[in-house]
Amino acid sequence: MSGRVSILVSINCTTYNHENYIADAIESFLSQKTNFNYEILIGEDCSTDNTKQIVEKYAKMYSEKIKLITSSHNVGARKNSLRLIENSKGKYIAECEGDDYWTDPYKLQRQVDYMENHPDCSLCFHSAEIIQAPDKSTGRMIRSYFEDTISPIGDIISGGGGFCPTPSLLYPKRYMETPPSYYLKAPIGDYPMQMYLASQGYAYYMDRCMSAYRTGVKGSWTNRMSFGSNIKGKIIQINEGIIQLLDGFSESTKHEYQNEVNKAKQKIEFELLILKKQKKEQKYFNFGKYSWLLKIKARIKIFIRCNYPKLFLKLSKLKTAKISRKTNE
Repeated sequence: MSGRVSILVSINCTTYNHENYIADAIESFLSQKTNFNYEILIGEDCSTDNTKQIVEKYAKMYSEKIKLITSSHNVGARKNSLRLIENSKGKYIAECEGDDYWTDPYKLQRQVDYMENHPDCSLCFHSAEIIQAPDKSTGRMIRSYFEDTISPIGDIISGGGGFCPTPSLLYPKRYMETPPSYYLKAPIGDYPMQMYLASQGYAYYMDRCMSAYRTGVKGSWTNRMSFGSNIKGKIIQINEGIIQLLDGFSESTKHEYQNEVNKAKQKIEFELLILKKQKKEQKYFNFGKYSWLLKIKARIKIFIRCNYPKLFLKLSKLKTAKISRKTNE
């Protein structure tokens, strides 16, 4: 492939301290069978292990296909992702973090075929197998629906960042060239991206497992937010950031999805009342028909999350594997 060859897809891979996993990701990109040209951009964020050396080895072996993007200092996950988008040449961008990988060699071809035939589609995603790091199969999946279907934006808003597996995302690059301010300010990246992209056209789900999502990776964002000191403070900061994100999304869409946003905010707002020990406000908080039950569940969730983070992560993984089942029953 030369610089003059038209590239249809840019595979954007952000990586940091993934020396035990990055080769799996790169090999899965190289194994894709397509009738179009694609490039692989790897944003290496100054890892403290051997991740950069592994990426450099692949970039040297496949110099016409793989491009390493790095800097002299750590820029953080958001800027790392944005600089990959800025350097992408493809019409579409396929996302996959360095500790995840793809499992189907026709993944890109299937998604691009759909997108090319449905120009109004602004996001395409599919199911993913859940792998316990380093390589243990859990027998579980992130499976949003049980058939190929258009995903209502309400499901994406209520489902949180885990609704669409990150290594499954494919979207037209043009939408993320000038991302909204709420995306840039959000404490998490996947959730605002998914909501924003779905609001630009529609999201389409393919009921086919074509990627693997690793959990329990040492140093991952989830692990860093769940362990160490001041767990309560971290949760408060994240929850406040998510509420600001939801408000920003609602404002940018002229409150078209306000009902869905309000439902998503309810539990988060109540959790903040618990964390800040605002007992009077907790008492009069109204969840609706099942107010008492949801209040009890919220208190139990916060107690486990703050005092037993390992148990909380295990329970969260089970919930992720069953995500959106209620919408199918």
